[in-house]
Amino acid sequence: MGLLQLLKSQLLCHLIICYVFLVSGLLINLLQLCTSPLWLVSKQLARKVNCKLAYCVSSQMVAVLDWWSGTECTLYTDPKNSPLCGNENAIVVLNHNFEIDFLCGWTFCERFGVLGSSKVMAKKELAYIPIIGWMWYFLEIVFCKRKWEEDRRTVAQSLQNLRDYPVNFWFLLYCEGTRFTAKKHEISMQVAESKGLPKLKYHLLPRTKGFWLTVQNLRGTVAAVYDSTLNFRNNEAPTLLGILNGKKYHADLYVRRIPLELIPEDEAECASWLHQLYQEKDSFQEHYTQTGRFPGPTVSTPRRPWALINWIFWSCLVLYPLGLMLAQLVSSGSILTIVASVALCTAASMGVRWMIGQTEIDRGSSYGNKDIPIKNN
Repeated sequence: MGLLQLLKSQLLCHLIICYVFLVSGLLINLLQLCTSPLWLVSKQLARKVNCKLAYCVSSQMVAVLDWWSGTECTLYTDPKNSPLCGNENAIVVLNHNFEIDFLCGWTFCERFGVLGSSKVMAKKELAYIPIIGWMWYFLEIVFCKRKWEEDRRTVAQSLQNLRDYPVNFWFLLYCEGTRFTAKKHEISMQVAESKGLPKLKYHLLPRTKGFWLTVQNLRGTVAAVYDSTLNFRNNEAPTLLGILNGKKYHADLYVRRIPLELIPEDEAECASWLHQLYQEKDSFQEHYTQTGRFPGPTVSTPRRPWALINWIFWSCLVLYPLGLMLAQLVSSGSILTIVASVALCTAASMGVRWMIGQTEIDRGSSYGNKDIPIKNN
């Protein structure tokens, strides 16, 4: 292990990264709250400002993946479609197999300039979580309760609100609804067998109602669906802790652009279309397993410096007062104060480890437990 790699694996470095993210995130949330009166004056200007503020939060995590860990990302796609990426609204359908797949999705959003405006469909409870949840609230993220009768109305309204969005956006959609595990896959395939649907090897059955609702409400606003299949070389299963430790991975992403007008409007036909799409995604994963690559050519997507510059800015802003406080603490010479500070740092480190643990696949949703009835919508 080299000296730089040893440095990256130290808990102190992790605490600094997390401290910068947490403190700057709360400051950015406060700035977002201050934009509330602006919504009454100019809704479109408020949206643009909140896209910039959201970028200040999410790009910090991208900077850790891109610049701290040095993870490489290779894009497999048709070169003639590449110029459209970032220059049109799109629904991005992602597989959900890895603990950091959301971060890889954000990385490609960053490389095509739509990270600040990217959208997701998230659980309603996440809106109350500081930093990410509050950021999403001001970014007009679509929140759902996973209760179809309620979501059909509220989610549709949230999607309709995006029809006049002033900047290009990508709507990231995980149709499987939860991360892939062997147990969840077993239960999902039991559902497939009971419904007479073709079985999948590398994916769970997609939730068709949410996809159909999204497509129907964004017709005329979104130009295409980007069918995206992610994998990592050498059969690695990257984790957020590995990223913080500076471990380098290599992600491969296969993207197909499908014009939205090719997707059926009828709900049943759209569901059938989505099941067919996931059978094709399964074949792409099988091809990758056998050959170590996706079909087709690769397109260069170089890192942009803005995520790193943003992280350096916020680091300087929030670490300077912390350094002054620590200097005063040491100079005071009070044993009680120093012990209390050490205890606080220990508690903070445990909290950081706990938050990282929540990203682990085993800590995911309870979908797939045999005690819980399964519905595939």
